[in-house]
Amino acid sequence: MDLNLKGRGVIVTGASKGLGRAAARALAAEGANVLAVARSEASLKELSMEDFAGTIYPQVCDMRDRAQVAALADQAVDLLGRLDVVVNNAGIAPAANFLEMDMALFDEVMEVNVASLAVLSQAAARRFVEQGNGGRIINIVSTSGILGKATLAAYSASKGAAIQMTKALAAEWARHDIQVNAIAPGAFATEAQAYVTGNPEVLEKRVRKIPARRMADPDEIGPLICYLSSPSSKFVSGAVYVIDGGETAKQ
Repeated sequence: MDLNLKGRGVIVTGASKGLGRAAARALAAEGANVLAVARSEASLKELSMEDFAGTIYPQVCDMRDRAQVAALADQAVDLLGRLDVVVNNAGIAPAANFLEMDMALFDEVMEVNVASLAVLSQAAARRFVEQGNGGRIINIVSTSGILGKATLAAYSASKGAAIQMTKALAAEWARHDIQVNAIAPGAFATEAQAYVTGNPEVLEKRVRKIPARRMADPDEIGPLICYLSSPSSKFVSGAVYVIDGGETAKQ
């Protein structure tokens, strides 16, 4: 199925590893031109040298710096010639007992996971309206934002906020032909889960909670991101797609 992504301009944040890297690779494989954003310049350059139908352009950005984040929309247009899609994937998930958590760390989680998403979404939407051809925003949230998880209070709160922002912006921006959706991954075998995947006993205990009895490969998020980025999803907005092997369904 041709998703008609060739030549489209896309921003993917947190693209140096994990789900962001998988998203950038999937979109570029479909012919999109991707501004891959992260703090790790070396990882981004490595990604940009891979062979795709589209092109990946590395862009270093600190998601805690709102001015840098807001500038990404203009940078994408300058480099890619247009901006059609934003994948808000950048995020941090520090584990901490909330009784002992430093509120400065709580603020940092909110800055990276919520404020940067809001800043970039606003900047991109202004570009979409200016271009007059609509656009797509895809927010990578988490099942933690649906169920909440112990020792991840700040992360769960931030992802819950991102889910509600997705729905609110979908309702507000539909008249501009801007679709806003979210994807809530469960257990994916990314670098962030190295403790789980590298410990057979911990891994066995973890997958026992998942009806599919396995963790997902990062590349398994790619097809849904490509679909939500494409014209085929033009009437899809305000949705939260859970990809977790059935884990939240059994709650």
